Formats: sequence, C-alpha cells, structure tokens
Amino acid sequence: MKKKFIGTGVALITPFTKNGEVDYIAIEKLVNFQVKNNVDYLVVLGTTGEPATLNKDEKQKVIATIVKVNAKRLPLVIGIGGNSTQQVIEEIKATNLEDFDAILSVSPYYNKPTQQGIYAHFKKIADQTDKPIIVYNVPHRTGQNITPETILKLAKDCKNIIAVKDAASDIQQTLQLLKNKPSDFLVISGDDSLALLSVIAGGSGVISVIGQGMPKEFTHMINLGLQEKHKEAFKQHYKLMNLTDLIFKEGNPAGIKTILKQKNVCETTVRLPLIKASEELQTQIYKAVSKIEKKRTN
Repeated sequence: MKKKFIGTGVALITPFTKNGEVDYIAIEKLVNFQVKNNVDYLVVLGTTGEPATLNKDEKQKVIATIVKVNAKRLPLVIGIGGNSTQQVIEEIKATNLEDFDAILSVSPYYNKPTQQGIYAHFKKIADQTDKPIIVYNVPHRTGQNITPETILKLAKDCKNIIAVKDAASDIQQTLQLLKNKPSDFLVISGDDSLALLSVIAGGSGVISVIGQGMPKEFTHMINLGLQEKHKEAFKQHYKLMNLTDLIFKEGNPAGIKTILKQKNVCETTVRLPLIKASEELQTQIYKAVSKIEKKRTN
C-alpha cells in the first residue's frame, strides 16, 4: 500500500470554463495528461483544487469524473480536512472512499489549536476510519505548524497515519522528521522547490503543483533523486527552478493554470477571491515553459 505513494503525486487543479463553471471536459484532459506523462498518483480536491469555492454537488461530480477517467490507472488520494474535527469525520463517513487509496487531511486552520489539540484531532479522525491518512502540514496556510514531535507521535500511535505531506518550507524540520521517523513512515514533500532535497535526504517523494504542468520533467527529476543519481537530478532541478518560483508568484493555482492553458488542457480561470495571473506573469511563465521545452528537443 505505502509503495503507491513513493514518487510524484500531483495535486490536481479544478478547471473552470471562461464563465466560471466547472469544466469536466478539461478534467478528462488533465487526468489523461498526467497518466500519459508517468506521474505516480493523483490527489483530488487538495488545496490546489480550490475546494473551498466548490459546492457539494460540484465536489461530488468532480470526484466522480476523475474516478471514471482515471479508470484505476493511478492510485487516488482525496483531500478531506477542516478545522472542525467532527465535521471532518462526518465528511469522511459520508464520502464513498471505495476508489481512493488514502485521505489527505490538512491540519486545522484558523482556530490555531495547540500541539495537543492537533494530536487529538488527527487521533480521533484516525480512530474513525480504516483508510490510510496522510497528514498535511502547511503552516503558512493554517497559521500553526505541526512539530516533528507531534507528527512522530501520531505515526507511532495511529497505524493508519502512514505519511506526512511536509509543506513547512523548513529543511531542518524535514531532516528531523527523516532522522527520527519509523522506518515505514513516509515523509512526502509538499514544497516543489525543496522536493529534491527532501528525496535525497531520504524522503519518499512529493505531492506537487508544478508536476502537473511539467509532469515529464518533474517526475524524471524525482525519479533520479530516488535512484540516488544526484548530479543528474540537480541538473533537472535547475532547469525547472525559475518556472517553479514563477507559478507561485501570484498565488496558487493561478500560475499552474497558466501552464496548463499553454498546453491546451484548460482555461486560466480561477474563482474569487482568487484571480488569474497578471498578463506580465503569464508572459514570463510562457517564456519559461518554452525555454524548457526547447532544451528538451535539442
């Protein structure tokens, strides 16, 4: 089971038409684009998928569309998290998880619980489901870091908490996790710019944003890192580094949707309060993508 989450997972966007409706045809194109370019698994309705702006019916239809198009070709992870423990549990119980291999659950946001509260939150969720759980630590969004001690205690006490998506952007914290984790616990990078460093230090891979726009290049980089071909991996990292910075310059997923527009997968549309990338940034992204693709063909 855990081997399914070694390598490159991608946090899928939710494509919208120009008038702001969910674009289910583009979802089909997006999923097939990932499969064709050898990513290892798909994450559905993570932060990059803008779930906060989707209503219940849209979420259900997005899930159903991805499941149908994927047709069991790649493992699937579903994002179910929030800042009310009981509501998260109720959503998990109300969701058909038959086609999903794990749940990605973000740490409670806004109400900023203590480490004891974070532990109790995930412990209670883990007790209510048999599905594997990936804890998502993203303090720049939630307002509260999950310390390595809390993560490792959860790994020890909850058999179905199998991994952490580590988006703390703190390589020292990543190293502490890698040094002290149980041998079968996965540390999955949630930071595209630090993913290779995490893998080389012993991490299991990444749940990526840039990876869905440049899946061939990014997956190749992560695979080189996992194979301990460090010099070659860093060459690939340096090729992608500028573009990786650009896609987050005006927020996520505005940047990655710009790449996917260039690749004829979907429109650049996002839902308020997010807005699409500025014309200046779109031009910078287009040039960066073209430069990478030109090097690939030479």
